[in-house]
Amino acid sequence: MAIRSALINVMAKAADTAARSLKRDFGEVELLQVSRKGPADFVSTADFKAQKILREELGKARPDFGFLMEEEDGVADTSQKSERWIVDPLDGTSNFLHGLPHWCISIAAERAGEIIAGLIMDPVRDEMFWAEKGLGAYNNNQRLRVSARKDLSECLIATGIPFKGCSATEHEEFLLQMKNIMSKVAGIRRFGAAALDMAYVAAGRYDGYWEHSINSWDIAAGIILVKEAGGFIASLDAKQSPLAHGSIIASNSAIHSEFSSLLKKS
Repeated sequence: MAIRSALINVMAKAADTAARSLKRDFGEVELLQVSRKGPADFVSTADFKAQKILREELGKARPDFGFLMEEEDGVADTSQKSERWIVDPLDGTSNFLHGLPHWCISIAAERAGEIIAGLIMDPVRDEMFWAEKGLGAYNNNQRLRVSARKDLSECLIATGIPFKGCSATEHEEFLLQMKNIMSKVAGIRRFGAAALDMAYVAAGRYDGYWEHSINSWDIAAGIILVKEAGGFIASLDAKQSPLAHGSIIASNSAIHSEFSSLLKKS
């Protein structure tokens, strides 16, 4: 049985409390008050309630940590602290608001610019993916390893597709990458929750994943999950980290070189 550290237990308790609130709202999704935050980007009362719970629970347990969180909630900015939580209270909001049961909570702990622990909770499927630096990656109590597939023709790849509000350049770049990738692989999936895409790479369900214009709170926990499961993480811009650049490539070690080359091919 996996033994969780005090840090992971803090994250798990906070996520579990927020998950109960989100599950109640998901059961009554048609009643939620929804406001438009931007093109094809929605925020609901569910996000704010979950974020408030996470801020309170995590802050109580680690009062010296700062917060980098998705939603603007009027609380003083502490995101520049050397120790901080990077939190997405509801990744897959559009899925959630359309009644699609594919969404999650994502929490990462960062110290001096390095992700040291991460947790991604899927309340619908009762799965909690978690990892801590040097201690491996797990789904509930089961140890995770990335897939061992070596041939891209056997691989299932996940991605995020640009939508309304993204630039024409982003659309064109993505379509070129799709052209380079889709003829080489067994299939491409777009399920609409980046954190779960990363967790699924760590679990070997996907062999690789890439996305542009992604926020740090969507991928921070997934980065350590993939690394601790034996996978590789890179940015589409080799000179910057995925968190800084907002683009990411994740895969098992066997396909990483070929997969990355195809994505960067002009």
